[in-house]
Amino acid sequence: MTTPSSGDGPRHTASRNDFSGTSHGPVVQAATIHGGITFHVEPAAPAGESTAPDEIPPLTVRFRNRERALDLLDGLFVRDPDGASVGFGALYGLPGVGKTTLVSRWAEQGRESFPDGQIYVDFATLRGGTAGADVSEAAWCCLKSLGVDAAYIPTALADRTRLLRTRTAGKRLLVFLDNVTDPSQAAALVPKGRGSVLLVASGSRLGELALDGARMMPVEPLDRESGLKVLADRCGAGTVAADPDAADEVVRLCGGLPVALHVAAARLATESRLTLAGLAAELADEPRRLAGMSLGKDRSVAAAFDLAYRELAPETARFYRLMGWYPGAVFDAGVAAVAAGLDPERTADALEELTGASLLEETPDGRFRFHDLVRLHAAERATQEEPPAERPALVRRVTLHYLALTALADRAVRLDRLRIADLTHLLADLPDPFGAEDGPEPLAWLEAEHRNILGVLRAAAREETLHTEVWQLAEAFTVLFLHHRHLGDWRESLELGAAAAAEALVPAAEARLRSLLSRPLMDLGDHEAARRALDTAEACAEVSDHLVVRASVQEFSGRYWDRTDPARAMAAYRSALDLNTAANEHRGAAIASYFLGCAQDAAGDSRAALDTLRDAHEQLTARKDARMAARVRMAIGLAHDHLGERREATAALSAAAETLRAQEATHYEAQALVALADIEARPPGDPCAARSSLERALEIYEAGGSPRAEELRERLAGGPAAD
Repeated sequence: MTTPSSGDGPRHTASRNDFSGTSHGPVVQAATIHGGITFHVEPAAPAGESTAPDEIPPLTVRFRNRERALDLLDGLFVRDPDGASVGFGALYGLPGVGKTTLVSRWAEQGRESFPDGQIYVDFATLRGGTAGADVSEAAWCCLKSLGVDAAYIPTALADRTRLLRTRTAGKRLLVFLDNVTDPSQAAALVPKGRGSVLLVASGSRLGELALDGARMMPVEPLDRESGLKVLADRCGAGTVAADPDAADEVVRLCGGLPVALHVAAARLATESRLTLAGLAAELADEPRRLAGMSLGKDRSVAAAFDLAYRELAPETARFYRLMGWYPGAVFDAGVAAVAAGLDPERTADALEELTGASLLEETPDGRFRFHDLVRLHAAERATQEEPPAERPALVRRVTLHYLALTALADRAVRLDRLRIADLTHLLADLPDPFGAEDGPEPLAWLEAEHRNILGVLRAAAREETLHTEVWQLAEAFTVLFLHHRHLGDWRESLELGAAAAAEALVPAAEARLRSLLSRPLMDLGDHEAARRALDTAEACAEVSDHLVVRASVQEFSGRYWDRTDPARAMAAYRSALDLNTAANEHRGAAIASYFLGCAQDAAGDSRAALDTLRDAHEQLTARKDARMAARVRMAIGLAHDHLGERREATAALSAAAETLRAQEATHYEAQALVALADIEARPPGDPCAARSSLERALEIYEAGGSPRAEELRERLAGGPAAD
């Protein structure tokens, strides 16, 4: 058993598993436990605090040659007052040729040219979802890097692109898009600030980018001299000088690709009996043995990998093979131990041996990753050498690891949430990393790991024996998306979970997941699909005959009908209220009352809305849910305003804003403050009070990067928005 950690190594934590929330459905019986958290989870920046992003990967090896390429980059993107305001370059070349390293070096040398920061997006980690989702997700990443709060990032790609232009205007930024495969992935992410540069790296020549003004720049394999310098850096200049002919042959057989040269040189540095001549002979013979591998033109590179692989200790070699099957992009020691079925000490030994052999690299946060070519080699070795049952067994182990940690994170964010999965037996005796005093923030961990979790969901969904674990992981995973709206990923995870719940014949779970699915579908503008999801959810809920699940589906239906049919919306909310009351689900009843009251107020029946909302406020206050109670208080203030009851409206909104500020719910605090300012701006209001509210709201919106900040600035300046 490995113990979780938020820092540099394993540590024991006290268990904090108080499962007093509502759980329904089958109980997981599993002895497999999670491997803990063994990397540094970067905490979220405090509200209002923003630093220049510095995200381009650092150099992990000595940079050799490429002086001409660096000079070309300097020449192409020198600041020219009469030229294009933004530099745009596309680097292309073979996998492993060193495109990322080249940009890292150029970014390091030119740091002063980009005082507002350097942004990095790796499209390899974004692929796998629906078409176009990776571009929208990349825009989300860029906006987050620029300090935009997740609550203010728009849902549509067009809106995200507009906001990105606004946020980059007046800034000098370097934006690096790695592993791009389609020209459309770059065109939407061009920054606006004069002096900024957008660089794209791809394994193929994306000629269409030239039509968008990109300067095309091939990155060639290292020449003989540079390749020899790489060998000398790793195994000593004396070794190279002693047998220059063999050194030349090694460089040639590695194709001038740095990734292969580093692996080959690592063998020379660690195997005292191996000579350059011996290495050259092995490399010359190896491609014939590897002729059946799917690496195709990269067989000469595979030869370097395979020779290094055959020198690994047996346990490390198996670890290497199995991690080639790992369905995520990066991994920490905890998930690696679970995937390979090793204890922490043996896992650490394997990681050390692989990094020493240059088959694995460590990231700045303490996680690990393979180069794409190395991962492919590891996976092919696993396919050839591991029994067929091992891959699904690994996927199961990794799925349970992430299910346990994601469920613990979900409960750490909010305990009393409707959950269908009963994971008591899975979680009861596990150490909870999020409950430790110095543990990671649950949402920060979910954000850091969310693409790995999605990759695991995809892999697990292909296994017929993991339907239960898939829907349970999708249910727990949704807590991230309620706060950080990665809509494409949310949609995909819920679709995978709902399909798995249907296969597992758990109608309550399918109803829950399909009703949740209506949220991202509506935000993405696919209202027909949202309606179909809700119809299916309602049918499944009826089959389950579970009162709370039926109530939840009715609540989501009400939110759907809010757009077009207030009467149907109110009927759905009343049904949700009645079902929750019958089930003694008091918080669910209070939330249904809140939505019903808002719908009544929107329909013009503000007096009835006040009665409904007061009841909701009383129930939530009794449950000590201060944040939600304050949101209800804000709705009460708005209803009073609609009735012309100025004093009551001002009192309710002021109290709501104060509580929301204390709860650090600044997004909602700003809404209450703007509503207060609207009231005070009308005669016989207090202009000074209105200005004070707007100034605080503007402070919130500016800190979070909200598009509404410009509107408030105009109001405060007496501009058009003041009307």
